[in-house]
Amino acid sequence: MIWKTKEQLDYRVKEPELFPSKKCWQNSGTFPKRQRKKKLGFMSPFRSETQASFKVSKIKNRWYDHGEGVGGNVIDLVCRILKCPIKEVLEFLNESVAMIPIQKDVILNEKDSRIYVTCVKKIIHPALIQYLKNRGIPLHIANTYCKEVRYSFKNTKFFAIGLRNNKNGWELRNKIFKNSCSPKSYTHLQRNKSQLIILEGMFDLLSLAVLNEPLMNVSDFMILNSIAFVKNIETQISNYESVHLYLDCDNAGRNATRYLTTKYSHVIDKSDFYKIHKDLNEFLCHERKEFH
Repeated sequence: MIWKTKEQLDYRVKEPELFPSKKCWQNSGTFPKRQRKKKLGFMSPFRSETQASFKVSKIKNRWYDHGEGVGGNVIDLVCRILKCPIKEVLEFLNESVAMIPIQKDVILNEKDSRIYVTCVKKIIHPALIQYLKNRGIPLHIANTYCKEVRYSFKNTKFFAIGLRNNKNGWELRNKIFKNSCSPKSYTHLQRNKSQLIILEGMFDLLSLAVLNEPLMNVSDFMILNSIAFVKNIETQISNYESVHLYLDCDNAGRNATRYLTTKYSHVIDKSDFYKIHKDLNEFLCHERKEFH
């Protein structure tokens, strides 16, 4: 799907280049953690991390993700982020419909780079509803756990699907980008249940709600919003009789699973049934295609 309305086109570029100037990445709401004469260092858009491992060469107009050992040009990057074929990417870039979101989480500790939430309501925007549909999430399930969040950044209005965290910050998602509104934290959905389900992100939560609705009625939920919050939520683990993990099947997710299951006898890894997929949402989308 190509977004073409003015409100939907949050980010724009005239040419398929990777942040050729400071003004370009500032206008996109994407900020490097490190800046050098020939290179920029960003947080990877493909995982949560504390060190900027995603490098962009301003001279060669190429990117390289040191965490995964892969790189390429702007077309390769859009293909990976939007998960669409090259033909659609070329159309996407030729029509100047998007600035590529390099950074997964927008840096919010600078006064001029803050996100200001202006409205929180039920999810009604057609673009967001279509985005949910593409990821296999019914609207009524999304509205049970998430909201449509309208916000401003540098005097420009944006919108996204939002999941509120325990510090009243927001995780924000739409088809084009992933970011967050500070303060960043985990989300703990408490219902006085004896079982806790731990997931990495909002789409893991929504996917589990689609895949196993009865489980949602008998569990509390902890959405990390970043794998870096694993140690922060450890104080909650002892409050439950059983804890089930549905973390991503990547190195970070496996390491966190190994750490928690080794340390706590009542923590159980539940990733086996989707182990050939990256995460619950990828598994859900696969199952939906197989069914249809």
